[in-house]
Amino acid sequence: MIEIRNILAPTDFSPHSEVALKYACALAERFGAKLHVLNILSEVLPVGPDPMISPILPPEYYTESEAQSREALKDAIKPEWGKPAAVETAVKWGSPVEVVIEYAKATHADMIVIATHGRTGLSHVLLGSVAERIVREGPCPVLTIRDPN
Repeated sequence: MIEIRNILAPTDFSPHSEVALKYACALAERFGAKLHVLNILSEVLPVGPDPMISPILPPEYYTESEAQSREALKDAIKPEWGKPAAVETAVKWGSPVEVVIEYAKATHADMIVIATHGRTGLSHVLLGSVAERIVREGPCPVLTIRDPN
């Protein structure tokens, strides 16, 4: 029998992610599962004309970015989307694919619900697809949600 106790829903707070989060909430309610909502912050490396002289971001950048993400996570789930057994939120720094996979393993995720932006052609080749890599490399089943709008 398939048991789904932990559902991971990564979000970047985009409209696409919101649609996937709605699905994750409904599934978590249906299965009586805990919903893990994860936001990943990428370190932006500012580069000037001389790549050897990169300005260093002040420590406040990191603490403020995390605080903003934690605040946004509080409002990311709407009550009308469903009532998961529990909700846990997290903010992590790093590469989205690696962080999602590590977090899924650490939380024993039984399913990952993730948005796909539906890029095709050259933009898909150049930008790659975070969702596609998570489907290929993830430790559990991955449900991809494409926003029809």
